[in-house]
Amino acid sequence: MNPDLLTYEIAPLVTAFSTKRHGGYSQGNYAAFNVNLYCGDDTQSICRNRQMLCSFLGVDESCLVMPHQTHQTKVCTVDDSFFSLGKEERTAALEGVDAVTTSLKNVCIGVSTADCIPVLLYDTEHHVAAAAHAGWRGTVARIVEKTVTHMQQRYGSVPHRMKAVIGPGISLECFEVGEELYTVFAEAGFPMDDLAKRFPAMRNDEVGEKWHIDLPRCNRLQLLTAGLPASQILSSGICTYQQSDDFFSARRLGIQSGRIFTGIVLR
Repeated sequence: MNPDLLTYEIAPLVTAFSTKRHGGYSQGNYAAFNVNLYCGDDTQSICRNRQMLCSFLGVDESCLVMPHQTHQTKVCTVDDSFFSLGKEERTAALEGVDAVTTSLKNVCIGVSTADCIPVLLYDTEHHVAAAAHAGWRGTVARIVEKTVTHMQQRYGSVPHRMKAVIGPGISLECFEVGEELYTVFAEAGFPMDDLAKRFPAMRNDEVGEKWHIDLPRCNRLQLLTAGLPASQILSSGICTYQQSDDFFSARRLGIQSGRIFTGIVLR
């Protein structure tokens, strides 16, 4: 049995993907293909799913790098020194990390999401990859821009020679927010006329209109601001809330549910 993956064509020597819900061993709201260790799923099911993914990708399980995200902007570099650490030390190094970069081959780095926005980056000149987790907090804190800056400083990456993928996440139509969160984005300098709209309240017991914010577009704008050409930014166009049968959505399924893993492997 192979995992069901949404794949992205970035470059010949790059494997990039987002996991779907199908083809694994998890049950209930974790069904069926969840590889995230931090969301309350059965450990044995997670291990079997991770083994399946690594076998399909052709990478060792020790080279599946998945941070414990906390909606911050910490970026971790996965290099030879990272793999020289013991297992517990590697786990500690990934604590509170929301973006990962590497130049190592046959190492799968990635981030976990279930409505938040996953962003993959690839430096075509230096053969370097990154994965960033952009929930609304990370988006406001501009984690995607900071990841690009990290790649520039660490690897000499040049933004106009980079490619990006914006993976499955909640859409403008489904990301309903209150006035306070709208204000947070506005005060952070986001062009709200372009990024937010008002729609009738999604809940039947509420009346009036609510603000909706376009998180994928917010992060696309950050990539453009960082210097990536528009033609080199790919968007999956998938709303996790609307397509929760295929992709995990915390707003649909609750927090106690599985996570999409969006990863990238250099060959």
